[in-house]
Amino acid sequence: MLLVDDHPVVRDGLIRIQELEPRFQIVGDAGTMQAAVEAARQLSPDVILMDVRLPDGDGIDACRQIKAFAPHIRILFLTSYANNRFVLAAIESGAEGYLLKESDTQRIVDAIYAILDGRTVFDPVMARRSTNTGPAPEGGINPLEILTPQERRVMAEVAKGKTDKEVALALGLTNKTARNYLERIFSKLKVHTRTEAALLYTRASEKMPSWE
Repeated sequence: MLLVDDHPVVRDGLIRIQELEPRFQIVGDAGTMQAAVEAARQLSPDVILMDVRLPDGDGIDACRQIKAFAPHIRILFLTSYANNRFVLAAIESGAEGYLLKESDTQRIVDAIYAILDGRTVFDPVMARRSTNTGPAPEGGINPLEILTPQERRVMAEVAKGKTDKEVALALGLTNKTARNYLERIFSKLKVHTRTEAALLYTRASEKMPSWE
């Protein structure tokens, strides 16, 4: 695990993660965007915990650069910026998660395990503060109620950050069928991007955990 934050005190605090979960090994730390990219290239950690704002740039750009040469590295943003614009940018850059620094250590540990398991993690605070992803359905119903069970299964895979091909493989569909499902879903939910759809699903599914 690589720690990226320009505050040494914060990096020292994150070392407590290793104390709580000895199976995690911290292989290095960095305080700038350039150092983060170089460390990722040299150390190839499984996970990077990274702040959004860095002295010589930002974590979003660092994430984008790292994902370009090492897409297998999972990146979890750990920041004090509760701003939906940053959440959207983080997802679009390829990050697997976004938590606020106020999260307790156990929450961070759980998030690391989640992204290692192929899931995405976004702080509940961010889900509540996220921008509207389109007009809410009439009657105040949960927006996912307008989807069929199969469409909800497709959305669950999209929320994990999977591509159309990966969604198709996970659900036993053809690539074309998976794309057709996504087109219908986007139309029903009045969203235009996978990022918007993933955020809407994350927020709405918490309010209605059982669909069947």
